[in-house]
Amino acid sequence: MADRYPETWLMTDERLGDGLWAALRRLPPGSGVVFRHHATPPAARRAIHRRVFRIARARRLLLLVAGGGLPGDGVHKRGRGPGLRSWPAHDRAEAVAGWKAGADLLFVSPLFPTRSHPGAPSLGPAHAARIGRGLDLPRIALGGMTAKRFRRLRGRFEGWAAIDAWVAV
Repeated sequence: MADRYPETWLMTDERLGDGLWAALRRLPPGSGVVFRHHATPPAARRAIHRRVFRIARARRLLLLVAGGGLPGDGVHKRGRGPGLRSWPAHDRAEAVAGWKAGADLLFVSPLFPTRSHPGAPSLGPAHAARIGRGLDLPRIALGGMTAKRFRRLRGRFEGWAAIDAWVAV
C-alpha cells in the first residue's frame, strides 16, 4: 500500500476552519488529503483549494478532490477526472459500486463514533473490515480514527483517515 497509496489521510471540511492549515502541517510528508468543503460557496471553495493545493505540492501530499473539477492527483466520491479515484463505502453495496465504477481505493466508514456524524451508528472494526473484502481494493479506515486505533487495526485496513485526529493534538 505505502508504495502506491498513502497510509495516512486528512479529510477536509468546513468545521476545520483555520485549523485546516495546522492539520496540513501535522500530516507526515507523503500522506493524502481528500479536499471536500462541499458547503463552501464556489469562489471561497476555489480559494481554499488553491492554498491546499500549494501546501500539498510543497509537502508531497497526495490530493484528491471530492467531486473533481479542481486540480489534484485524483478524485473522491464519484468525481470525474484523471488520476486516482477513491470511493466512500458505508456498506457492502457501496463498496461493490465503487469497485464496478473503477475506484482505486475505498474509504470505509464510520468505524467508530465521530463528531462528523453525531449520533449516527458506527460499523465497529469487525463489520467494517468485511466491507470491501474480496474486491482487491485497498481499504482506508475512517470515522473516529486515530493513529493508536489504526495500529490495533493494522492488517485489516491498509490505511486510516481522520479529521479531528489531525486537529486535536
